[in-house]
Amino acid sequence: MSARNKRNFWKCGSSCRNTPKVNDTHFLLRSPPKMSPKFPTPNIQSPRYFFTLLSILLHLTPIITSRTLPTIDSSSHLSDDSSITYLWPLPSEFTSGNQTLAVDPDLSLSLFGNGGNSVIITEAFERYRTIIFKHVGSSKFGGTRTLGYDISKLTVIVNSDDEELQLGVDESYTLLVAKNNGLSVLGEVTIEANTVYGALRGLETFSQLCGFDYGTKTVQIYKAPWFIKDKPRFVFRGLLLDTSRHYYPIDIIKQIIESMSYAKLNVLHWHIIDEQSFPLEVPAYPKLWKGAYTKWERYTVEDAYEIVNFAKMRGINVMAEIDVPGHAESWGTGYPDLWPSDSCKEPLDVSKNFTFEVLSGILEDMRQIFPFELFHLGGDEVNTDCWSKTPHVKQWLQETNMTAKDAYQYFVLRAQEIAISKNWTPVNWEETFNTFPGKLNPRTVVHNWLGPGVCPNVVELGFKCIYSNQGLWYLDHLDVLWNGFYDAEPLEGITDASQQKLVLGGEVCMWSETADPSNVQQTIWPRAAAAAERLWSSMEAAPRSNNSETALTRLQYFRCLLTRRGVQASPVTNRYARSPPDGPGSCYDQ
Repeated sequence: MSARNKRNFWKCGSSCRNTPKVNDTHFLLRSPPKMSPKFPTPNIQSPRYFFTLLSILLHLTPIITSRTLPTIDSSSHLSDDSSITYLWPLPSEFTSGNQTLAVDPDLSLSLFGNGGNSVIITEAFERYRTIIFKHVGSSKFGGTRTLGYDISKLTVIVNSDDEELQLGVDESYTLLVAKNNGLSVLGEVTIEANTVYGALRGLETFSQLCGFDYGTKTVQIYKAPWFIKDKPRFVFRGLLLDTSRHYYPIDIIKQIIESMSYAKLNVLHWHIIDEQSFPLEVPAYPKLWKGAYTKWERYTVEDAYEIVNFAKMRGINVMAEIDVPGHAESWGTGYPDLWPSDSCKEPLDVSKNFTFEVLSGILEDMRQIFPFELFHLGGDEVNTDCWSKTPHVKQWLQETNMTAKDAYQYFVLRAQEIAISKNWTPVNWEETFNTFPGKLNPRTVVHNWLGPGVCPNVVELGFKCIYSNQGLWYLDHLDVLWNGFYDAEPLEGITDASQQKLVLGGEVCMWSETADPSNVQQTIWPRAAAAAERLWSSMEAAPRSNNSETALTRLQYFRCLLTRRGVQASPVTNRYARSPPDGPGSCYDQ
């Protein structure tokens, strides 16, 4: 896929701590008194029972007296303005108080529930401990805390042991942060989720509640107690990365995936191959990656596995794309018979069965690597003139009684059949829908990019849609400011509730004509985060920018959080994305 027709404007933690356990997964408590048969008797061994009880106690005693540390010359914006909630994206529901709690750098993890033994959670906990306590350590100059800590344990309850990561996996979670005052059954920090992936989202939110206080040299949580109940608005929250026009080493791709998890994005759309290069190893057809720029700019099967597994550990699916029949010139470098002719190299030769044999072989090999149910088949910007001008293709068109436009439809539908035969749901760019909507397989997911108003037409006919309006969500459009990304609405023009459910979500697109490892993160962030909140948070929680006085302030804070975590995010308020600051100033004011 190309950068589209936009080429022309590029310029442009306590008393319950040692409570005995039952069956290794439940806390022990005296049995409650018998209740009226009109009401169900609660299961007191269920973590959810205690979780609910604690939330009630928190609401009954919202401000609990506790020992807190004074804030001395704190540089954390978390304590500067009590009216602003510095969480990104904003949770669906939350309440907070006015306490400041100190977090023990030896924070421990306790796991409960059917999914309590998940490596995904234990590894994530270690990652977040590293992030949260980056500045904390012993110091010969003093300044370290000698009193006890308010928070010394994080409890994670995962109700299901199913770790399959597919579209629509439950990412909801509940997070409680409170000083254990001896009244509550649970204390300190508790995350409950139905799946490990919901727990991951809760860990990210918890990490954002933690701020380092430079005066006391401790990690503190402000505005406690917190009660957060959260879930995503859309099931598909994506970022496209184009590795054909510029090659990205796998460590760079991993950095991008890691940064996606901070904003709760959950799909990496890997646009691996295009007309410029074919960097992926395909064992069934080993000459295909001769189409790579060089022999050093390639991805082995093992590289691809590594990227997929790295992403899964962060709750992110990888949707692969091969764009056919256009944008495939690089295929012919290894197999010239895929070109209609030496002088006319794309679209792929529609007249030869060999073309579809290669396509089937690629999809068969890729199915072993990419478990996500969606596979992107492209289908955009197909100029069929080459077919009409190449003698043997022209003859085939005449023999099959097809026009070049008919052949475009034939190719797309045959490619869909191959993908579906390998248990994939096909995704196609919107040109396929615009050209032959009545012929597309009913399972097709239509990917909008050309402009507004497409998803309403798509869902009206019963298809599912992904929103990526290029005028608002194309990251290489450097003149689109943060609020353009923030204010875009995937459900624009769709009022019917059943049709709204057909919009899976959306994705921002990082086409790489003018981006490479030197500037890709600056181009992605922080504008991708603006779209991420639109895709995660409800419109009630996060209204459009002109109705929210705090969106910019919160995004500036999140941008600085990204930079503290090593992500090279550009200033929020630049006139053009990825440009440097105009002059000296605070990160929080740019």
